Amino acid sequence: MAFNKKINPFLKTNNDTGFGSNPNSFGGRFINKDGSFNLKREGIPLLKRIGIYQRLLSLPRWEFISVILIFYFIINLFFTSIYLLIGTGQLLGIVSKTPWTRFKEVFYFSTQTFTTVGYGRINPIGDAANLISSLEALTGFLSFAIATGLIYGRFAKPKAYLQFSELALVSPYKEGTALMFRFATYKDKHTLTNAEIKVSVALRVEENGKIEYRFYDLVLERYKVDNLPMNWTVVHAIDENSPLQGFNKDDIIAADLELYVLITAFDEVFSSPVLQRTSYTYSEIRFDAKFVPMYRESKDGQTTILEMHKINEFKDITKEQ
Repeated sequence: MAFNKKINPFLKTNNDTGFGSNPNSFGGRFINKDGSFNLKREGIPLLKRIGIYQRLLSLPRWEFISVILIFYFIINLFFTSIYLLIGTGQLLGIVSKTPWTRFKEVFYFSTQTFTTVGYGRINPIGDAANLISSLEALTGFLSFAIATGLIYGRFAKPKAYLQFSELALVSPYKEGTALMFRFATYKDKHTLTNAEIKVSVALRVEENGKIEYRFYDLVLERYKVDNLPMNWTVVHAIDENSPLQGFNKDDIIAADLELYVLITAFDEVFSSPVLQRTSYTYSEIRFDAKFVPMYRESKDGQTTILEMHKINEFKDITKEQ
């Protein structure tokens, strides 16, 4: 069921979001909470679709470390199997008698060759073993060069380091209400400057028997701050200039409402622009609630303390009435 409540016809729609208006083309949310687009490509070969370098740079840290370790063990198992295939007689220094212990010796010889450590107890004496060990050493050099570049790229990649509140709230604001959410930088000694924000809302509406998505840019209390050392509560007043005027909980569900948030800023540590995206769907919007303050004075009164563990804390104002 589409939302068919009347929206102010004088409000300008945003047709430049990059999302289409056909509701049958979309499943789930437009933007994931981590800022990635909820999109899967098909009809093109996998190797052409996936950028290996880009993928390795964007993997979570534990996945990246896992990829490095798995590659290391697989490549050494590969060369170990080749050494065993050509025969351990071409490797001088093998002392093991059982198949398992012989396999372990050859595997450790492979790791030493791959990393060019070369302890020297075992060394190749046949032409085939020398050829394989030469190729393995070359593979090791290239692999570590690539791994070093990836590690540096991940280490030096500028990031916004922003944490958003899990929910957006519809809270009292002046003489009416406003839609609010908040975010803050969470790294010590990391401050963004010239931070700008843009918030759009997607609504599935029905008009003249036709169902489509419409996108509106939300008017904010503040679009820009010079510095972002503390949290920023983003406020959109729900008034005659808002496409959300008159909405209740059932309305935002029927409209399949989703907020698209885009923040750009300048990172003075990396001396580079950074951006971060996120979104809030109708299930992540709470009515009749307001955030609790998340900063306080230190005991000596000399420092402001930002309490990041309170970024999601709010209170139900219906219980105060």
